Amino acid sequence: MNQLRIPILMFCDALLINLSIIIPCLVHCHGKIPQEIFNKNIEFSLFLTPVVLGIFYSSRLYHRIWTYASMGELITIIKAISMGVLAIVTISYFGNATIIQEVILSVWVYSIVLIGGSRFAWRLYVERNNKRKYPLTKAGKKVLIYGAGSAGALVAREYENHYNGKLPVIGFIDDDPAKHHLKIYGLPVFGDRKIIPTLVSEYCVEEIIIAMPSVSGKEVREIIEFCKEIVGEVKILPGVYQFLNGNVSINKIRPVDIEDLLGREPVQINLEEISHYLKRKVVLITGAGGSIGSELCRQIAQVDPEKIILLGHGENSIHKIWLELRDKFPLLPLEIEIADVRDRFKLELVFVKHRPHVVFHAAAHKHVPLMEMHPDEAIKTNVFGTKYVAEMADRFRVERFVLISTDKAVNPSSVMGATKRIAELIIQNLFKHSETKFAAVRFGNVLGSSGSVVPIFKEQVAKGGPVTLTHPGMTRYFMTIPEAVQLVIQAGAMAEGGEVFLLDMGEPVKIVDLAANLIKLSGLEPGKDIEIKVTGIRPGEKLFEELLTAEEGSSSTKHKRIFIAKPVEVDEAVLLYELLKLSKREVTDADEIFARLEKLMPKMIDYRAKKDRLAI
Repeated sequence: MNQLRIPILMFCDALLINLSIIIPCLVHCHGKIPQEIFNKNIEFSLFLTPVVLGIFYSSRLYHRIWTYASMGELITIIKAISMGVLAIVTISYFGNATIIQEVILSVWVYSIVLIGGSRFAWRLYVERNNKRKYPLTKAGKKVLIYGAGSAGALVAREYENHYNGKLPVIGFIDDDPAKHHLKIYGLPVFGDRKIIPTLVSEYCVEEIIIAMPSVSGKEVREIIEFCKEIVGEVKILPGVYQFLNGNVSINKIRPVDIEDLLGREPVQINLEEISHYLKRKVVLITGAGGSIGSELCRQIAQVDPEKIILLGHGENSIHKIWLELRDKFPLLPLEIEIADVRDRFKLELVFVKHRPHVVFHAAAHKHVPLMEMHPDEAIKTNVFGTKYVAEMADRFRVERFVLISTDKAVNPSSVMGATKRIAELIIQNLFKHSETKFAAVRFGNVLGSSGSVVPIFKEQVAKGGPVTLTHPGMTRYFMTIPEAVQLVIQAGAMAEGGEVFLLDMGEPVKIVDLAANLIKLSGLEPGKDIEIKVTGIRPGEKLFEELLTAEEGSSSTKHKRIFIAKPVEVDEAVLLYELLKLSKREVTDADEIFARLEKLMPKMIDYRAKKDRLAI
């Protein structure tokens, strides 16, 4: 039947074209067409029919699914018929052919009405047939769409097409008074958010979909919190890129997640513009199986590198990201290197074998309490692992080297933060004698990364609580994994050498609010259904994190959300001496690590030595 579809459509259109010629002639001749005019009709039809059908075919009108015909299809039909009629008029003028000039405009109008109308009549028939086939039931879930703009209209249409009316949309809510009491696809715009409680009660609304992808994160957070107090299920259509070309589908409408409540504008970076230094380059990513490392692999794979080397210590996580990349990018050369960044000999073999052009160093120990318990491991991986990889990058003339750092490296109160600060000092000083452009990137907590607070909270909620936090006044900066990786790639593009890049991450978020919001998103009530329990601050933790020291300051870049910390100069001889002391003995005492760091940076306030350091 599919093979006959196009011939059948063309035959139907040919009939409609001939009707569009006959009808205006009948009207013009008062119902009786003289033989002479009838002959001209035949001649006109023999010209017009194949020309219009040819234009229709070349415009691929016969390759469209007319069940979803829209204004775009109608415009295409108008253009095609106009071109056909114009072609006939031109041919008749230069070829001295005869056409019925009195009815040519009527033929154009009737062709559009008959052919365009046939498409929309078919669409109307299919929609009505589907509604008869899938009648509405009283048990159907009632849906209210928040946002009566382009995205909201597309969501309403998608719901109608996808669910055939079984999941009825009762209407829209919008805060713009100009849209109130209007209709979209026959559905009313009831009013602003104040009317939601009345609608929920009157129509038994069970679900609200937020379709406002272009509004600020702060406004979305306010809307979500308002709706969650009234209705049990709130879903959201993510960012504006999801619907720019009508690209909306039901599977993109997802439950509200904790990321939607952070109230910060997402970082927007054009990956195509900044990834020039990665095209046709060999890229080495250490810690490639981790949260940041694996996302680096995903995003870099999109910009046509010559090859990606996945280096990591855990074979399971490396194998997982390798399988994912092989499936999504089958033509991209991939190499797996199971190696420890603390193994200088193995690193040398990797660099000799692959000769990378760009290195992203994401391998690190990052768990604050565990590194307080095992400071020697933090030294081996975060300090000397970074040192060995960076020295190989210098030795093999790598073009760019980007270190993944953390806001915990600023005025560090933890072993993990201190070791990452030393790692920053290592690459800053190595750059002074290297052709490689070394840079570091600092950012805060990454939502969804392994060991981060949100997955822990979700697991605790799933178990029925309690949700535990260490202090009710604790705040943290947050960003999503894709945002963090975009910043890292951007830093690589901006790097001239020795910089520490950092992100304007907006306002810090109180962890207690994060916990309460997550409980609410699960349809539960904090303190009633799920207890929030304060356990006390753990060793090495601070109440709030910083992105800069007082001495560093910052300067802006061409990206309005990215800044460069002005590096604090450290005596190179002192750095090498302290590193030598750390390497020559088994360091198991956290205080000794901070003593070494204080030697490197005498002006640094020793937060661990302050009795009130945990209240900072």
